[in-house]
Amino acid sequence: MNPGLLVVVSGPAGVGKGTVVSRAREKNGDIVFSVSVTSRLPRPGEKDGQNYFFVTRERFEEMIRNGELLEWVEYCGNYYGTPKAYVEQELSKGNVVLLEIEVEGANNVKKMYPDCITVFITPPSLEELRRRLEKRGTEPPDVIEKRMKRAVEEMKRLDKYDYVINNISVEESARQLLDIIEKERKRTKI
Repeated sequence: MNPGLLVVVSGPAGVGKGTVVSRAREKNGDIVFSVSVTSRLPRPGEKDGQNYFFVTRERFEEMIRNGELLEWVEYCGNYYGTPKAYVEQELSKGNVVLLEIEVEGANNVKKMYPDCITVFITPPSLEELRRRLEKRGTEPPDVIEKRMKRAVEEMKRLDKYDYVINNISVEESARQLLDIIEKERKRTKI
């Protein structure tokens, strides 16, 4: 049986990670997506168990204490994390498991799974990133400013990633992500 492959995708808020990941999964049904858990409130249109598992801050802290998370961070006043049991179960089946997490979380996962593949998605420019954040209309200006400052800090850590994809086009970015997965999947078979 082929060993599983853990792929970690990161990038600044608003860069289009979720859209790129969704498009890649549409094109390759063999990719298993690990849904993160968060203490933040759902945005319009988000569904519990599909976009995130939405829990209270208290429940998230209980998950931390119980060791139920592969990684977790506090970001812009909310917790985000990856449920451990699901990831380990899917890897043991030999599946490609894709995590969409932020930079600190990716670093923590890399420490636990040194063979995981890390991919950072960048915006075409910081101006375009700001435009995308504003267009979402889900955060007030002060939160957008925090996210922009955070984006600059996150992009300083590109050298910690195995691959970088510049998200100019969702279709092209999804194709590049699938190419990376295919290349690394073949490598694990050798």
